[in-house]
Amino acid sequence: MAATPLMNEFPELAYLTREDLEDILNDPAYFQSIFHSLPQVKELYQAQTELGMANEAIARANLSLQDRLYELRTETKEAFDNAKSMESRWKDLEREQREVYQRFNPQFLLLRLRHATTAQDDASEALASSFVQSSPSPSSGNDASDVDEFIREFRELRKVYHKRLMWGDRWASGQVSWEDD
Repeated sequence: MAATPLMNEFPELAYLTREDLEDILNDPAYFQSIFHSLPQVKELYQAQTELGMANEAIARANLSLQDRLYELRTETKEAFDNAKSMESRWKDLEREQREVYQRFNPQFLLLRLRHATTAQDDASEALASSFVQSSPSPSSGNDASDVDEFIREFRELRKVYHKRLMWGDRWASGQVSWEDD
C-alpha cells in the first residue's frame, strides 16, 4: 500500500485494508472501537483522567478549607465592623477633646477674662448703687461701720476689676504669651 497522508499521520491504521477503512467510516461502533484504541487517544483520555482527578483533589482541598474560610470571613467582618465602630468613637472623642480643650484656648480665656471684668465692674457698680439708694439723706443715720464696710467691699471689688482690666490690656497688647506643652 502506498504511503498516504492518513498513513503518515496514523501509522497504526496502516495494517487496515481499504474495505476496513470504508467500514470504519460507515459503522460508528467500529469507528469508536478503532478510535479509542489509538495511542494518542489513549494518552488524551489518560491525561483527561489525571486532570479530572487532580481537579477533584483540588476541589476536596478547597472544600476542606471552606469552613475555616467562612470563619475567617466572619472574623474579618467582625474586626472590620469593630474598626469602623472604633473609628466613629475616635471621631466622637476627638470632638469631645476639642470641646474640652477649647476652654483652655487663649482666645477663649481672654474672652472669659473680659466677661469676668465686665461682671466685676457691674458688681461693684451695683454695690455702690445699693449703698447710695439705701441712704437717702446724710442725716438718716448711716453709721460709720456701714460706710467702712461699704468702702472695704467696694475697694476689694474695684481692685479685682482693675487687676482684670490690666491683665486684659496686657494680653491684648501681646505682653502675655502662652506656651503649649
